[in-house]
Amino acid sequence: MEIIAKTEHLSHSYPGGIKALNNINLTLYKHDITAIIGQNGSGKTTLSKHFNGLLKATKGNVLVNDHNIARKKVSEMAKDVGYVFQNPSYQLFCSNVKDEIKFGLKNLKLDDREIALKAREVMERFHLTEYAKSQPMTLGSGMKKIVALASVYVMNPSLLILDEPTTGQDQPGKSSLGELMLEMASQGKSVLVVTHDMNFVSEYAKRVIVMANGEIIKEGTPDQIFTDESVMNKAHIQPPQIYAIANSLKKSGMNIQNNEINIKHLAQLISERSAVIDGCYDTLQTRELILSQV
Repeated sequence: MEIIAKTEHLSHSYPGGIKALNNINLTLYKHDITAIIGQNGSGKTTLSKHFNGLLKATKGNVLVNDHNIARKKVSEMAKDVGYVFQNPSYQLFCSNVKDEIKFGLKNLKLDDREIALKAREVMERFHLTEYAKSQPMTLGSGMKKIVALASVYVMNPSLLILDEPTTGQDQPGKSSLGELMLEMASQGKSVLVVTHDMNFVSEYAKRVIVMANGEIIKEGTPDQIFTDESVMNKAHIQPPQIYAIANSLKKSGMNIQNNEINIKHLAQLISERSAVIDGCYDTLQTRELILSQV
């Protein structure tokens, strides 16, 4: 697999000696969607900010497209690495949405015709045409994130980093975002998602990186990660409910393979046992969902 970016023995300490990252080795590939998960303070966002130069390594190296970025400015990295902040207000500053989309393209020194064409295409792609003259800061939080994402997407980065992208998004918004991530991955780009939304991770991520105390404690597929209860406990993470149910059923003696973790199969297993296993359900809604398949 072709590499887009990687860290080599990366460590980072904030002023005052607070060590946020310790010896991180992570590789991001083309055609990949990688999620970083962990509780607050585990180092997720600190790690992600090294890929576009917002933070510099205390020790170790960060390479993007085979180039060590130690001395590169954030502005130089923008064409290779797109970063959408958890709070989009930090990166929206133009007087209207259309100018916000155009801003990055102007920095790439494209001609006016190409800028206008690309901006129009992206506004249509993100359903922003009707908001072209709107002041971004007057929009709702979910729409602000879409504008911020569009302003990064338009520059065609090879690596897209999304920090808590589903916050403030309804289910259709999450689905649209997931489809965009899949589309970008299919085009040969790499997508890195920093999130607490485990359901979103289980649905769209190909690979999951688990962090705790500034270190990577495990990486693998969603199935491999969410069925590892020792890792979930160490990282203080609640897996998606479908995995919590599967883990409980395994404890009851059922033989469940990772590729069998889906609602219909679990419901069939429960039905065959002629009883609902105690403790399998985190919420009434989940119980009803499983029983509806029996």
